[in-house]
Amino acid sequence: MGRTLEEKRAIVAELKETLSQAQLAVVIDYKGLTVAEITDLRRRLRPSGAECKVTKNTLMRIAIQDDPNWQPMAEICKESSAFLLLRDDLGGALKAYQDFQKATKKTLIVRGGAMEGRLLTEDDVKAIADLPSKEQLMAQIAGAINGVASKLAIGINEVPSSLARALQAVADKDKPEEAA
Repeated sequence: MGRTLEEKRAIVAELKETLSQAQLAVVIDYKGLTVAEITDLRRRLRPSGAECKVTKNTLMRIAIQDDPNWQPMAEICKESSAFLLLRDDLGGALKAYQDFQKATKKTLIVRGGAMEGRLLTEDDVKAIADLPSKEQLMAQIAGAINGVASKLAIGINEVPSSLARALQAVADKDKPEEAA
């Protein structure tokens, strides 16, 4: 027996709620995955604040039809689709997805995605995955700031030292003349 209209409305409402919190949605073809593998993918995505939703394309189209941020995704909602809805750490979630693919040795097709009203191609999604994570960027910035501060401290410290060396050189130069 199929789902009732009320169940479908509840699913659409849940999808709308999840989409309202997401920054990026990626559509993948999950054909060939077992339930255990989908569960493993969901478990891997959870720490990075992402979700994997498997739902009928029709219900997803209904959920995105009134939202201009997600409307472009309607073009790629076809066949067996799973939706990766990413909230916070986009790069980390996409890396978790790539790790899942390596672990299962299955090549899942990324149909594309949507972000800020733009339809993303598979290459766009891969480019986002290759970006450094938030933590890596913060570490790089902290390292750069620390490097500048260290060089500044060394430079400030070097001025009196070089002045002292110059005075010592002048004093040493004058000593041989006094001895003669």
